[in-house]
Amino acid sequence: MNLVWQKFTLSYLPISEYLAGSYLHRSFVGLLHSWRQSSVLLKWGDQIAVVLLSLVYGLAPFVSSTLVGLLIAACVAFWLLLTLSDEATPKASFFTPIHLLVLVYWGIAVVATALSPVKKAALNDLVVLTLYLLLFALCARVLRSSRLRSWIITLYLHISLIVSVYGLRQWFFGAAALATWVDPESPLAKTTRVYSYLGNPNLLAGYLVPAVILSLVAIFAWQGLPKKALALTMFMVNTACLVLTFSRGGWIGLVVAVFAAMILLIYWWSVQMPPFWRTWSLPIILGSLIGVLVLAVIFVEPLRLRVFSIFADRQDSSNNFRRNVWDAVFEMIRDRPIIGIGPGHNSFNKIYPLYQRPRYTALSAYSILLEIAVETGFVGLGCFLWLIIVTLNAGCIQMGRLRQLANRQGFWLIGAIASMVGMLAHGAVDTVWFRPEVNSLWWLMVALIASYWTPLNQNQTPEINSPDQEPMAS
Repeated sequence: MNLVWQKFTLSYLPISEYLAGSYLHRSFVGLLHSWRQSSVLLKWGDQIAVVLLSLVYGLAPFVSSTLVGLLIAACVAFWLLLTLSDEATPKASFFTPIHLLVLVYWGIAVVATALSPVKKAALNDLVVLTLYLLLFALCARVLRSSRLRSWIITLYLHISLIVSVYGLRQWFFGAAALATWVDPESPLAKTTRVYSYLGNPNLLAGYLVPAVILSLVAIFAWQGLPKKALALTMFMVNTACLVLTFSRGGWIGLVVAVFAAMILLIYWWSVQMPPFWRTWSLPIILGSLIGVLVLAVIFVEPLRLRVFSIFADRQDSSNNFRRNVWDAVFEMIRDRPIIGIGPGHNSFNKIYPLYQRPRYTALSAYSILLEIAVETGFVGLGCFLWLIIVTLNAGCIQMGRLRQLANRQGFWLIGAIASMVGMLAHGAVDTVWFRPEVNSLWWLMVALIASYWTPLNQNQTPEINSPDQEPMAS
């Protein structure tokens, strides 16, 4: 069974042999290598790439989606330049099993586009999807440097702090609702839902889920009391702002992500815990967190009303809207179950009106899993789920390796894994995941895990829990 799992998760994939035999790799990589050797700028290729990535993640909350798209396109163009001017010798570190599945997922999207009933719309969105996937490739390349990795993460955390502070200001001083985000008949109809610079509380919540988790692990990753105090401040401010979005999907993502982070942190420290705490720390901490949540729901009325609305089914207007959209989406999947209608919201907007219930216009499926099933069928959904499993498995293996080395960089890996899990939980009931501000962060988290990947030899074990490990230095 263990061998089957290793093959399924591509743990021993012979990347070097694959690249050596790849016609695409032999044909394109290294074409401009001789020119690169004489280029002054490309000697600083990774640093230039970090500048471009910094523009994407530094400006995303404040500028239009169009400008973010142009910045991502610039990143992709520079990635192509770097790849074409690389050495022709295969580098397994630049291509991982995660990259392979991203490539397969893109190939499925290409087939879905070719077979789409609305090919023009699907082709436009295929270009957008390609930009995001190549943004992942550039991030995974650059983040292999611990110094550049720390820079990008620190930049995002400072930007998210600015976003959260402005969101808290809206809570204290009021903010006009830019759309009907709450059932007008609900007792919370006049409650302020903060949205900061992003213009939508659900989108803000999706943007802040990774910020909360990365600021949490930064408390342990950053050295020095001032830095730890800053990380703690970021964690508290980001968490408060996310809660005040009153985004139910965001709350689900937050709870799931925090639980995942706590489980991974306890595992990280388990080697140096006394036997009692090694056994009971997880139940005690998770039980305490659940107790705090229950008390908050009982005694904080706005929180209680919002949480109970999750279970109100069609009596809540938002729930009712999603249920009607999902009914139509299930019919769309039923009619094209294998390869879908083609990628992107343009394809969805062309086909959905043929299935929609009266008065329930929608721009998406309000669930990333349903959206992917609609766009690329069960083939694409299966590949996407496979990608997630391989990514999380690779993250756990590398986290075990870093734990043995007592390497603090492993905390960022914990943050990336927990952030992915939280974003998936949020995305199960919403589709802000497809917005540039959130989608770029998703692929940053995937790239962060891929950047830690190292090839395993057949005589190595991917097991992350060894009884003979030495305690990690604190």
